[in-house]
Amino acid sequence: MPDMALRSILIHPDPRLKKVCDPVPDLSDELRGLADDMLQTMYDAPGIGLAAPQIGIAKRLIVLDCVKEEGAEPRPLAMFNPEVLASSDEKNVYEEGCLSIPEQYAEVERPAEVTVRWMDRDGNEREETFDGLWATCVQHEIDHLNGVLFIDYLKPLKRQLITRKMQKLKRERARD
Repeated sequence: MPDMALRSILIHPDPRLKKVCDPVPDLSDELRGLADDMLQTMYDAPGIGLAAPQIGIAKRLIVLDCVKEEGAEPRPLAMFNPEVLASSDEKNVYEEGCLSIPEQYAEVERPAEVTVRWMDRDGNEREETFDGLWATCVQHEIDHLNGVLFIDYLKPLKRQLITRKMQKLKRERARD
């Protein structure tokens, strides 16, 4: 295993979180290393998903691992150029949070099931249908690649309130 590095996670509001990311043209050792760094950063945070724009890199790369059960085998996934091919009419509501919006949570309604296609770290095309927490997480992370945050689904007042809290947090951290 090469040395992995923890990356700094951008905090909302940051213009880099609102950009649409570029597709990954082809895989390189550098990109595989980036995926490893992102997984380590996500586990360390701790979180269940992380998108490249959250560490300031405008590439279509997300990592996730929604295995929560104690003692269960982790299932780290790195997805290059992920795209939702199909989503169910049935919806699920989960309380979502985001590493770029620390300690703020809100209920978001999304399709309960999604089929996603992506390129894995070996350059193979993969396709899988996700449900439950995995479906919510993969949609949340793909949103990041399109410059969309979970708070964008909230009513304006709630969104503004959270944004103000994040501005205050950033000021406090800048003073430390």
